[in-house]
Amino acid sequence: MLHRSPRLRPLRQTAGVLGAVALIALGAAPAVADDDSGAVLTLGVIDPIDGVKPGSTVAVPATFTNSGSAAIDKVYLSYSVTRGLSHTELPSNCLRYEVASFDEEPSKSVAVCEFDQTVKTGVVYAPEKPLTLKAQDHALYDRLRVTVDTDDPAPGDGASAPVRGTAPAVRLAEQPGATAARPGYRPHPSWDAEDAKVTSDNTADFQVTGARLKGKVGDTVGLTVKFTNAGPGWVLRDGDIPVTKVRIKVPAGTTVTKAHDYCDKVATGSYECGTSESWEDEGEGETYTFKLKIDKAVPGAKGSVALAGASRPFDKHKANDTADIALDATGSSASTGGTGSTTSTGGSGTASTGGSGSSGNSTSTGGGSSTGGTSTVSSSDSGDLASTGSGATLPIAGAAAAALAVGTGAVVVARRSRVARR
Repeated sequence: MLHRSPRLRPLRQTAGVLGAVALIALGAAPAVADDDSGAVLTLGVIDPIDGVKPGSTVAVPATFTNSGSAAIDKVYLSYSVTRGLSHTELPSNCLRYEVASFDEEPSKSVAVCEFDQTVKTGVVYAPEKPLTLKAQDHALYDRLRVTVDTDDPAPGDGASAPVRGTAPAVRLAEQPGATAARPGYRPHPSWDAEDAKVTSDNTADFQVTGARLKGKVGDTVGLTVKFTNAGPGWVLRDGDIPVTKVRIKVPAGTTVTKAHDYCDKVATGSYECGTSESWEDEGEGETYTFKLKIDKAVPGAKGSVALAGASRPFDKHKANDTADIALDATGSSASTGGTGSTTSTGGSGTASTGGSGSSGNSTSTGGGSSTGGTSTVSSSDSGDLASTGSGATLPIAGAAAAALAVGTGAVVVARRSRVARR
């Protein structure tokens, strides 16, 4: 999950660590494949494409040069785009694949075009008719990746069955007036890639919703607040930056007994929550749930939920960037006190805060039912184990050591589809 960004997701970190251990154990360094074909393929630079209107089409200016010592009999050009862009009618020498999102990568559409013709050295080539893309209604920040390769770069796991284009086949054409691209990179002389950002003239309305809570002193109540991308554009951030952050402050007179997994405590009674991915589709968002114990009745007690994090120049509606969390508490103050405070034995930045700052007894949070803003809590509930700082630590450490020993022989990188977040 990307809720802790800028930290990397555990899957990626684990794969990198085990990969390094495996290389050390084998006494090997990452190999560089030799290429004796004489090919050195290099793409021309593709500049960012800005100001695209949703519904319009844009041509992809892809050129490449074989700066090697020998001609090539066949090359492939592939075009990968994120979900705000789509391929228009493709030539019959191209195949289209749809690739589902996995790890920290959003879904994409890939077109692979095969050119079965001689590519001479020192000559700049381009398709005689450039491939075009269409900006969807939800286009905003998108990515384009173009690859030239001597081998078929068709996507593997997670890709749909290919669909062949129906337009007339396109050939490569020499570009006599063009400047040859810079020399290719020796670590992979048989292929090269260029990435470009495609920005559409569109907006996206990020908004939050608050809550109104009711209960008696001593009750534990549930709090649910939401972040939504109301569109029309989807939003894709660079790297491992969460699409946004949400700052939640609980009402006075309450103690957080369980925080949402995506949320870290930043101050007494205040939490900062991330998102599960670095992108958010239009109409989607995050739901954050907490458990609060009402320690005392504070007239007019009010908390808040507000957008934070990276700037949002695409969001023109600021009135819905904040919302209130109101609390209507009845009854006399409980003897445990603890106005809006929490006590955690597990260290800063944990997803949950553990027991409440009360008389020293742990506060039960799981399994309680909430009706009409009040909750009944079972004495068997254990609260949030993540904040105890002990218990599962030694077994987990032993399991990690065993996994590391096995990992020196082989490395398994698990890909997974993006999970539903509700």
